[in-house]
Amino acid sequence: MTTMARTSTGLAYPDRFYAAASFAGFDGSPNSVNKDIASKFSNEVALILYALYQQATVGPCNVPKPSSWSPVEQGKWKSWQELGNMASTEAMRLFVKILEEEDPGWYSRASNSVEPVRDVPKNNNSNVEPVIENGNSIAETKTISAENGSLMEAQDKDVVSEGLRSVVIYDQWVSPPITGQCPKARYEHGTAVVQDKMYIYGGNHNGRYLSDLHVLDLRSWTWSKVEANIGSKSVELSSPVNIAPCAGHSLIPWENKLLSIAGHTKDSSETIQVKAFDTQTGTWSIWKTYGKAPVSRGGQSVTLVGSTLVIFGGQDANRMLLNDLHILDLETMTWDEFDAVGVPPSPRSDHAAAVHAERYLLIFGGGSHATCFNDLHVLDLQAMEWSRPTQQGEIPTPRAGHAGVTVGENWFIVGGGDNQSGASETVVLNMSTLVWSVVTSVEGRVPLASEGLSLVVGSIDGEDILISFGGYNGRYNNEVNVLNPSHKSTLQSKIMEAHVPDSVSAVHIATNPTRDLESELEVGQEEKIREIGKIREIIMDNTDSEPMKSKGEETIECIIATLKAEKEELESSLNKEKLQALQLKEELTETETRNTDLYKELQSVRGQLAAEQSRCFKLEVDVAELRQKLQTLETLKKELELLQRQKAASEQALTAKQRQGSGVWGWLAGGPPQNGLDA
Repeated sequence: MTTMARTSTGLAYPDRFYAAASFAGFDGSPNSVNKDIASKFSNEVALILYALYQQATVGPCNVPKPSSWSPVEQGKWKSWQELGNMASTEAMRLFVKILEEEDPGWYSRASNSVEPVRDVPKNNNSNVEPVIENGNSIAETKTISAENGSLMEAQDKDVVSEGLRSVVIYDQWVSPPITGQCPKARYEHGTAVVQDKMYIYGGNHNGRYLSDLHVLDLRSWTWSKVEANIGSKSVELSSPVNIAPCAGHSLIPWENKLLSIAGHTKDSSETIQVKAFDTQTGTWSIWKTYGKAPVSRGGQSVTLVGSTLVIFGGQDANRMLLNDLHILDLETMTWDEFDAVGVPPSPRSDHAAAVHAERYLLIFGGGSHATCFNDLHVLDLQAMEWSRPTQQGEIPTPRAGHAGVTVGENWFIVGGGDNQSGASETVVLNMSTLVWSVVTSVEGRVPLASEGLSLVVGSIDGEDILISFGGYNGRYNNEVNVLNPSHKSTLQSKIMEAHVPDSVSAVHIATNPTRDLESELEVGQEEKIREIGKIREIIMDNTDSEPMKSKGEETIECIIATLKAEKEELESSLNKEKLQALQLKEELTETETRNTDLYKELQSVRGQLAAEQSRCFKLEVDVAELRQKLQTLETLKKELELLQRQKAASEQALTAKQRQGSGVWGWLAGGPPQNGLDA
């Protein structure tokens, strides 16, 4: 059934709201209404816009009432508090509506275009064609229905190619104008970006492992196949090696090389191999490693932390799921296995991993043979301790085979699926607050709702973009899709830091371990001193008579007295904070000492356990020997019984013969007479 709907050729929500917020002068700071906003609108309108902006980006007001004497801060908090539980979408629309009432031509000046509104037929199977204006030329990008298997296709490739660089299309997946020969469709491949080039290596197609290498130039969006050479096995061994096809591996950029870690192969080795492709010489080689290498596997996560690789989980060649933790030092090429304290994630494969603040390893989702997960685990790489913090916001559904990348403190997750369907939402986790939100959604069996797809971060004109490739959702894909994440996720993360939920305070405090109270107080006092100076200038400029001057001086003296009293109060609070900080340091030292003692005790228990295990092994050997002797005794017993039966039978036969030889015939035969027989 076809209906009529009002539509606009401009931005849709939420992009229209963020464009309006940017035009109004909101820079994402939760602390103040800046001068541009105050100059554009009256105080009342500015406060309303501030409250609606906070409600739309953060949600209902949960921050405590400010203790500052500033009436502006009090007014901002009150305006936000009065909105109650208003929905985010409603706050966005009210924000735009008020802006249009105050400044009807804001969008024209913001985009240098006039936005006509027209009636168009709305149908479930129809294509919506938004017009995006870029200078004097108009490029139409068409959103294809989900059944067609793609998200956005270009009517004019040249214009859209230019659009990827200059026309901002935030938080929507689009298909760039690709040229060159595309790689074969696949999933469970490896992808990495080196110097504005995206490399694709290996993967799985129709159950066959691949070993081809392709590169996509992100400046021209052109595919080309790399004819790789076979190099040496290592620095010490110069014999040539064969690079076996693989899938389920991890491709990590390191300097000017691509490191292929682990993965399933037809003839798998016993331990993980590290293959390296030199992008400058175009040669493959296998690097020699030291230490105890992990068992070979696929579907693991490999995370680059500084100059080390952290490997977790996966599935070995015997389909056994793993949850072990190994670290490879890329400078010494030495393996180490770690037993972290706490409860690790359950054994799994096809999960996603990311590192935050070069210290915290995050593990999300994955699957076992029977189920998929949506749990989140955090490993403190300094304390080597697992934890499972509480997730906030729109928690993603269970999934495996998804892909993730980090942009700043935001972790974007795309694709994956459970045993029934693919995951349609592109979600983002703020790693400081552990709050999930949905960036966008797709419909139908499209590559972005596939398992085994890849996701990397590229750059266009200094702006980060997400690039996905491949995947499997009933068919193998080789499509490239691009998403330009808007700045709203960064703004939300900054705003959310103002009131972190208690359930994630541990991670938040860990990522922000110190707080310079003195500098905060000094900054606050400097701002107030500058305000006094401004007040003094205003009074001096607007006073023409001596009575007004004395009145102004009295006002300044009152403010100074107030500030002195507040300064004394702040200094008292600072001293209390210093004392509390000192107490916390002492408690931290005691805790570290206890942890050291517990660790020593743990090592001692482990030593005792090893000794007990050795003793148990010896006992098991003794038991096996005794069992063998017992079996021998049982055999001898059976042979003895057999001999006894044979002896009894022989005795019976002998007795019978003696009876036959007795009597007259026995006497005739010369035998002795039978006892009791008369002669």
